[in-house]
Amino acid sequence: MPGMRSSTVADILRRSARRVPQRVALRFAGRQWSYADLDDAVTRAAAHLLGLGLRKGDRVAAYGRNSDAYLIGFLACARAGLVHVPVNYNLTGGELEYLLSQSGSRVVLADPDLASKVDGRETLALRDAPGSLLDVAGSGEVPALDAEVADTDLAQLLYTSGTTSLPKGAMMTHRALVHEYLSCIVALDLTEDDDPLHVMPLYHSAQMHVFLLPWLAVGATNDLLETPDPTEILRRLAENGHRAFFAAPTLWVALANHPEFAELDLTGLRKAYYGASIMPGPVLGRLREAMPDLGFYNCFGQSEIAPLATVLRPEEHADRPDSAGRAVLFVELRVVDANGEDVPPGEPGEVVYRSPQLCTGYWDKPEETEEAFRGGWFHSGDLVRVDEAGYLYVVDRIKDVINTGGVMVASREVEDALYTHPAVGEVAVVGLPDDRWIEAITAVVVRSGEVEADELLAHARERLSSFKVPKAVHFADDLPRNASGKILKRELRDRLG
Repeated sequence: MPGMRSSTVADILRRSARRVPQRVALRFAGRQWSYADLDDAVTRAAAHLLGLGLRKGDRVAAYGRNSDAYLIGFLACARAGLVHVPVNYNLTGGELEYLLSQSGSRVVLADPDLASKVDGRETLALRDAPGSLLDVAGSGEVPALDAEVADTDLAQLLYTSGTTSLPKGAMMTHRALVHEYLSCIVALDLTEDDDPLHVMPLYHSAQMHVFLLPWLAVGATNDLLETPDPTEILRRLAENGHRAFFAAPTLWVALANHPEFAELDLTGLRKAYYGASIMPGPVLGRLREAMPDLGFYNCFGQSEIAPLATVLRPEEHADRPDSAGRAVLFVELRVVDANGEDVPPGEPGEVVYRSPQLCTGYWDKPEETEEAFRGGWFHSGDLVRVDEAGYLYVVDRIKDVINTGGVMVASREVEDALYTHPAVGEVAVVGLPDDRWIEAITAVVVRSGEVEADELLAHARERLSSFKVPKAVHFADDLPRNASGKILKRELRDRLG
């Protein structure tokens, strides 16, 4: 029997339910679930999905905002042996159709107000509708489930961000995710009394797999918000005593700039996590200065590794504030040159991984899979350097490095220099095709105060070598980004090019 020795995603909840059955596992929108109740709900939902005619290995898309129903849907797929396909609820039209078609999803679990966007496909309401998955899961007999699931089975198709090309579905097994959960628990000091607040989208791997599922594994009580509203987040952190909280850097920026940030008592917060995209150094400095007693954890990785690869812990921030930390428990990494040879400590190269956390490849994309796993290591596409103590420093995405006049410039270095200007709220730097420079360094700035392009260029000249100074500055009301908060530089290049 596969379940005797394997450990699946749904087993994580079952163990906690047997260990702490009456403890509150989840709170959402006035509802709360004990661990025992949540485990029973998952079994009911899994039986219902199988009753629709779905079979082991079938793909089930999830198209909804954060909710208890969304979590139950994911865990029900895991328990039934179905493959969960999380979909960004902001997607519509061709982008949405691409994910549903490429994954071959047979059913879409959808919030009712989103169901019309997937007309022509079989849908099941997640919540807020008669006969929804939440209705089925919430009461009734707990059936005996006829489903054998092994840890080598697929649990999820986790689509990549698609910042440089069409998204690819990373095939994540139960084994990969469970290994990653243990890495998270150890590296991030997750405990049952953290009382975490979850606000980032659950369809993104960081919130689901770095935080919510690992905290369910240790038996914590988890509060979930439907959307990441800065005002509501600050109110909850101040009033409800949450000790732990994760946010993408863009949300940390919004919280730090919020008019109530300096007025509220946030001293109950003990653990602050950031990641999913690069945190600008000047922004992190302002946050640490404003909350000196708060422990910050920098989380770095990517979808294909489930997604946590390295962590910089609070006690390491003082000496290495610009580092992404060291490899977590189940991750082995190297930094290599274009020939796959190790580079000396301190030299830039591509970080490559070996790990049980890794995906088994990309869904229905054998050529991309072979390319990513060439030489027996997974090639990340991230340009980094590692010091002699094993600490990793992110230079840039390889595809975001700018070739200006034959010299390679990391866009992040230029962004950090511009972020030191008080009137720069957000900035993204890209290379645009140029007859003279090959690529012209170009900054796109969201202003937080009065400033003009000439002033920003002068500011950059004081902090950067002349060849790194932008050739142009454009202003925008906002920057295009994906669900995790990563800025879509491909879209910026298309707009400006």
